[in-house]
Amino acid sequence: MVCVPEAADDGHEAAAGSWLAGLGTVVREWGRIGITGFGGPPAHIALLRRLCVDRRGWLDAAEFEDAIAACNLLPGPASTELAIFCAWRVRGRAGAVAGGLAFIVPGLIIILVLSALFLAGAPPLWVRGAGAGAGAAVAAVAAATGWSLVPPSWKRASAREPVRFSRGRWVGYLLAGAGASATIGPWLVFVLLGCGAVELAWRRVSWRPSAVPVIAPLFLKPLFPAVLSGGILASVAWVAFKVGALSFGGGFVIIPLMQADAVGRGWMTNDQFLNAVALGQITPGPVVQTVAAVGYAAAGLPGGLLAAVVAFSPSFAFVLGGGRYFSALRENRAAQSFLDGAGPAAIGAIFGAAILLARVLSVGWQFAVLAGAAVLLLALRRGVVLTLLSGAAVGLVVAFAGGPLPR
Repeated sequence: MVCVPEAADDGHEAAAGSWLAGLGTVVREWGRIGITGFGGPPAHIALLRRLCVDRRGWLDAAEFEDAIAACNLLPGPASTELAIFCAWRVRGRAGAVAGGLAFIVPGLIIILVLSALFLAGAPPLWVRGAGAGAGAAVAAVAAATGWSLVPPSWKRASAREPVRFSRGRWVGYLLAGAGASATIGPWLVFVLLGCGAVELAWRRVSWRPSAVPVIAPLFLKPLFPAVLSGGILASVAWVAFKVGALSFGGGFVIIPLMQADAVGRGWMTNDQFLNAVALGQITPGPVVQTVAAVGYAAAGLPGGLLAAVVAFSPSFAFVLGGGRYFSALRENRAAQSFLDGAGPAAIGAIFGAAILLARVLSVGWQFAVLAGAAVLLLALRRGVVLTLLSGAAVGLVVAFAGGPLPR
C-alpha cells in the first residue's frame, strides 16, 4: 500500500502537518544511503527505490520512474537530484534540504580527507603506489560506463521515425561529444547544448514556458561572494558551476569540464587528477564529489567546500523550484527532443574522457593495469569499486617492490 498525504499541493508536496515522515527519519535514511551508496548512480537509484517504494511506500513505482526520467532530463548529477526530490516528496522543502545534505555530506567529508592524503606535496610511498594503480584503471571505468549507456540510448533513437534518420543523427551526436571531450574539453558544454538545440530544430519543436516553468534563474543569481571577488576561488566556482549546472550525463562527463582547468591552471598534475577521479569513484555518495578534490587542490579546504556548494546548489534549486512539475517535464516534447540530442553527445563525451584519462598514463605497468581493468569491467562484469581497489593493490606491490611510479 502506498501512503498518501492527507493534504497536498498539486498532488505532490504535502501540506504542513501531514508529512509522510519526520525530519529525523529523512536525515537518518538519506544519511544511510550517503554512507553506504558505493557504486555511483545505479546503486543510489536502487537504494532509493528500495527505501521509498518497496519498504516505506512513500512513492508509488510510476511516480518514482517519472522522477528518474525527469532528473535525467536536467543538467547536473541525476542521482543527487533524485535523492533530493524523494526527500522533498516525503518531508517538503525542509526534507529536501536535510535529505540532500545527508546524502551528500558523508562522501564529501571522506573525499576531502582523502584529498589531503593523496594530494599532499610529498605523499607516502604507499599512497603514491595506490594512487598510480587506481588512477590507471579509471580510463577503463569511463569506457565501461559509456558502453553501458549505449544500448538504452540506441534503442530510444531506434524507436523514432523515420528510423534511419534518427540513428544517423544519434551517431553524429555521439561523435560530436567524443571529439569535443577529447579535444576542447572546457567548451564541451556548448557542444552538448548545441546537439540538443539541433535535435529541437530538426523536429521543429518549440519550447513552451507555460508547460514547464523555467527554473534556471533560481541558481544563476550570484549566491556566493567568492564567485564575484575574482581570483582562484572565482575560478574554482566557475569549474564547479559547469559541473553542477551545465553538464548533462553527470559522472565522467564532468572530467573534460574539469581537467583543463585543474591541470592547465597548475592546481594538479595529470596523475593527481587521475587520483581525484578515482577517489570520486570509490567513495560513497555522488560521483560529482570529484569536484571537491579539484577545489581542495586549488585552494585547500575552503576551495573544496566552495566547489561542493556551487556544484550541488543547482540540484537543490531544480527540485525546490520545479519539483512539482517533474511529471510534466517527462511528457514535455521539447525536453524529450533536447535530451535526444544532448544524451548521445554526453555518452560520446564519456568515451572522449576515457581517451583523455588513458593519454596521461606515463609508466608501462599502468597500461597493463588499464587492460586488466577493462577485462574485469567489460568481460567479467565486476564492479567499479573492486576494479579500482584491484588497481590500487597492484600499485602498492609495484611501489614496495621498487618499481617506477609516475612523477
